[in-house]
Amino acid sequence: MAPAITQDQPPSIVDNIKHHRLTKTVLPFINGGLSGMAATTIIQPIDMIKVRIQLAGEASPLAITRQIIASGNVLDLYSGLSAGLLRQAVYTTARMGFFGTFMNHFNHKSMRESREVTFGERAIASLSAGGLGAILGNPADLALIRMQSDGLRPVAKRANYTGVINALSRISKTEGVTALWNGCLPTVARAMALNFGQLAFFSEAKAQLKRFDGTLSRGQQSLAASMVAGFFASFFSLPFDFVKTRLQKQGKGADKRYNGVLDCVKKVIKEEGIGRFYRGFGTYYVRIAPHAMLTVLFADMLASWTRW
Repeated sequence: MAPAITQDQPPSIVDNIKHHRLTKTVLPFINGGLSGMAATTIIQPIDMIKVRIQLAGEASPLAITRQIIASGNVLDLYSGLSAGLLRQAVYTTARMGFFGTFMNHFNHKSMRESREVTFGERAIASLSAGGLGAILGNPADLALIRMQSDGLRPVAKRANYTGVINALSRISKTEGVTALWNGCLPTVARAMALNFGQLAFFSEAKAQLKRFDGTLSRGQQSLAASMVAGFFASFFSLPFDFVKTRLQKQGKGADKRYNGVLDCVKKVIKEEGIGRFYRGFGTYYVRIAPHAMLTVLFADMLASWTRW
């Protein structure tokens, strides 16, 4: 009996979705946002302590941790988590997605020109992605700072936000919608510095490791490169993060101490010394480096699951 004649089956709906241009375009954004949210959930307590150090002055990370636990409970270390997750859903979705999109452009360009992607191109991709993501994520970032610093205020003056939506709504009503972009300039500068240190150096370090060290697996290359990126991301971004935190923490009227970025920088240098910008670097690095590593690892994992 002759074998049955088979014909090529038309692509299914699932196949059409998998290979659709829109799917390939949005996946870097989705993967980036999910990886950032997962990393933030793990790192949130360290971020909480970092903010308290920047606002409270001389207290050590251990002392602040003890104060938080003594005044309430361990869950206080997760104060502002909802705002942090919203920020990642907006900011990291945008910055990782834009970075992937820009790098795809540079990868195609370098292939056409038979060369490697340059560090300058990686820098352009990371700086641009960071700036765009920061503008979109500033309201959630401001809400996060307000929620985390609320516990430092006198009991009678605390806002007692019930969540990120409550914080955004009340800030908009009492200070105006534009107040949600307070500190936007240092936020954008910080994001550009952090993305330059994290994504550009991560991408470059991973490329160099792949080129010169064939003994490391892809996962080991990612881990090693992310540790390099974590240091540079911390070093470049901490001063901007410090100024951003000070500006976003202040309210209006009697609570307003600084009139913009330059005024904040001048007053801090005059009253507290230039070294104040790097106080808490250890805690900041401990937060940034693991977050960078986890974000990259989660992103690589999601990318492998969704690579068709």
